[in-house]
Amino acid sequence: MSRFSINFLKDNNVYFPEEIIEGTVSWQLNIDPKKVYLRLFWFTSGKGTEDMEVVDEISFDNPGISDSRPFKFTLPNEPYSFSGKLVSLTWALEILSKPGKEAEQKEIVVSPYGHEVNLTKSGG
Repeated sequence: MSRFSINFLKDNNVYFPEEIIEGTVSWQLNIDPKKVYLRLFWFTSGKGTEDMEVVDEISFDNPGISDSRPFKFTLPNEPYSFSGKLVSLTWALEILSKPGKEAEQKEIVVSPYGHEVNLTKSGG
């Protein structure tokens, strides 16, 4: 069974817009991968159409079956992480390999308030 790990330098998973997010990714795979990717993306969930956008991606050269690599992304100014009655927007990082079907995902919060915006309450 393949294993992936995403570790942040920061102790928590809350980031401000335009902040730099960095850390390390590591993997132990069953087969020699051609590519290993780390994606920064957001997605919506809830009622209606679900959307997803990959904001940035790192492709690790010569990945090997087992390795650990540093990463760094600069977060965009928006959209903010939010949770509402009908829809929520969540940010995440995902590591995956090609070939392969397994992946690891870690969610983060991107907000100028230091927490997810709650649309069910008044204010930020």
